[in-house]
Formats: sequence, structure tokens, C-alpha cells
Amino acid sequence: MLSPTALRRWSWTHKWSSLVCTVFMLLLCLTGLPLIFHHEIGHLLGTEVEAPPMPANTPRASLDTVLAAAQALHPDRVVQFASQPEDDDALWFVTLTPTPAPTEDFKSIAVDARTAAVLSQRPVDQGFMYIMFRLHVDLFAGLAGKLFLGFMGLLLLVAIVTGVVLYAPFMRKLAFGEVRRDRSTRVKWLDLHNLLGIVTLVWAFVVGGTGMINTWADLMIKYWQYDQLSTLLKPYEGQPTVPMAERGPLQQALQAAQAHAPGMKLSFIAFPGTAFSSPHHNTFFLKGNEPLTSRLLQPVMVDARTAQVTAAPQLPWYLTALLVSQPLHFGDYGGMPMKIIWALLDVATIVVLGSGLYLWLRKGVQAGSTTAAATAPAPAPTGLPNASTAIPAARTGTPLSRTEGRA
Repeated sequence: MLSPTALRRWSWTHKWSSLVCTVFMLLLCLTGLPLIFHHEIGHLLGTEVEAPPMPANTPRASLDTVLAAAQALHPDRVVQFASQPEDDDALWFVTLTPTPAPTEDFKSIAVDARTAAVLSQRPVDQGFMYIMFRLHVDLFAGLAGKLFLGFMGLLLLVAIVTGVVLYAPFMRKLAFGEVRRDRSTRVKWLDLHNLLGIVTLVWAFVVGGTGMINTWADLMIKYWQYDQLSTLLKPYEGQPTVPMAERGPLQQALQAAQAHAPGMKLSFIAFPGTAFSSPHHNTFFLKGNEPLTSRLLQPVMVDARTAQVTAAPQLPWYLTALLVSQPLHFGDYGGMPMKIIWALLDVATIVVLGSGLYLWLRKGVQAGSTTAAATAPAPAPTGLPNASTAIPAARTGTPLSRTEGRA
């Protein structure tokens, strides 16, 4: 049983951690909802690229031919990444940028993997889903926005933990899940707020925690480069990025990487000088075929000149944690049933957030009314109120007993 002092401290922590992150968590829940169904919305809006149907035994074009077709549209740019969708290996998405360095200025070209025909070059930095994505990921503020949302996610976790601690003492006189419909509107919303909060507790903690981890992705990658890649690249230290004219056949490099890790599928390729590679290697990120291993990547570094495998380092634990956290955050590892469950829990959390804010605002209004009433002439006493009409859980009228964020 919490002492009165401990109860006040827990309540204060819950109140202010909730208040600070409420608006941003609402934004993340609202923007996260369409992102759960981004593939389906893309099909509906006609922005999703699909390869034309062809016989299953149709031969595939050389990767060198695919990249040449994409780069012919923007000869002044370099190829930074190439990837294939998880559910359609008949497509290549080629990312072209002014330089290999990280940038927001990129072109994404969809190329047919069998004919090397360009299927789409739609701009990726506009439209409804792009706005939702940027608001959800970094508030259009780059790394600073990501880290800020990560801090909001941390406050969310604090609000969840303190809400759990406060739930038992404030709800001990009520049955689990009870909503007092015969009481005032504020009391009904308070009971609903607590009910939805405790029901969505585990999910909110998982999604909030994985969202916070995702905001650290850029820093994790930079540390990986400093901590492990720098050691592997010691023999190449001081050498410039391998020029295009000196690079070996990319198709040969791909076959060498796949031979080094048989049974694995290609996820994406990072070219020399990019954030996920080195100035001297084409780095192939391969993945497994099982539900869990399909989320874990194995980098295979192939010398850009000789097309020979030089290293295949295991990803460190923190990058593995990042990769595992991403499908947990977006609910995209269980097909449509999982997406629907994630969406319903997201909506429930929006109700928790909104009701928490409503309860706090109503508490402020009631406090103001009480102060005004105290300064007015007192009416003639008509009898004492029944003690049973007092709201025993009124002290829980702080926002966010449980919250969720897609940080």
C-alpha cells in the first residue's frame, strides 16, 4: 500500500509525464493509423507500383542492366541503394542521389526485374502518405525531430508505468472494467479511460518502446560504422571511393554474396560510399526465409573492383534489436488480421489520450468554479452531502493513465 507521500509523488510524475507528451502522442497515433495500411492505401490511390504479369519462368535481366536503365533517366546522379519489395521480386527500386552521402534529395525509380523496363518514377516526397510518414517519423525536422519524438516516447513509458502503479489504489473499490454510467459525464469518461488504459497496457508499452528505439536508428548506424566497420576497413584506409569505371560487374557481385550465404534472400544493396557500406564495397544485406529471420539482416561486403567477398560481419545486438523492433512497432508481420488488431488498439489509445486530456481540462474548469464559488456569499445550509456521492477516484483525473505512441 502506498503512503500518502508516495502516492502524491507517483501522481505528480504521472500527471506531468502525461501532459508533456499528450499532444505528440495523439499526433503519432493519428498519423500511425494510415501507415499501418500504407500498402492498401497505395493500391487505392493508385500510387503502388506493380510489375506486369509474366510467366513464372521468364528470365531475369542482369542487375547491371536494371541499374543502367534507372540511371539513364538521371545521368548526373549516382546509385545509392537498390532493393526489392518483400512480396514481389519482379521489381527493383533504385535510389538515385546527387552524391553517395545521406541526403533528402533522392529519386526512386521502379524497374521491372525481368525486362529492365522503367515502370515508375513518381516523386516520393509528396502526397498524403508522405506527409503522414514524415510527421510520424521526424516532424519534418530530420534527426533532431526523431530524437525529440524519442524523448516523447520515453515520457510515454514513464506515464504507463506510473499509471499502472496508481491504478490499483484508485480502483480498489470498483470491479475490474466497471463503468459507472449512472454518474456524471466526467466520472464515466474517467472509468472508460482507466478501462481502455489497462486493457491496452502491454500493447502500448511494446509499441511505445519500439517506437523510441526506432528514433535512435541513425545514431546506431553511425556507431556501428565507427565501432565495427572501421576495423574491417583498415586495409582500405585513405583510399578514395572506387570510381564507376573501375567497378566490376554487379551481377557477379550479387551471385558471390548469395553463394556466401545460401538459402538467404536479398533485402537491399548499399553501394560504395553510402551510409550502409564503405567507399570500397558493394554491401549486400541478405535476410532469412522464416518469419523471424526475415527481419534479421546479414551484411555481405563484396569488393567493388574484384567482385570477391571480403567480409560478412554479424550485426551487433543493438542493430538486431532495432530490426526486431520495427515489425513489432508497425504490426506488419502477421498479415491483414494483425494490421486490423493494431488499428483497433491504435483507435483505443486515441480514446485513452483524448479522454485523459478531457479529464485534465475538466478538472481545471471544476477547480476554477470551486474557487469562484468560494468567493461568493454562502447560501443558507440545507444539509450535508452524503459522503457516498463523493468521487473516490477523482484524483486520477490526470491525462493518460495509459498511452501509446508510434514514436
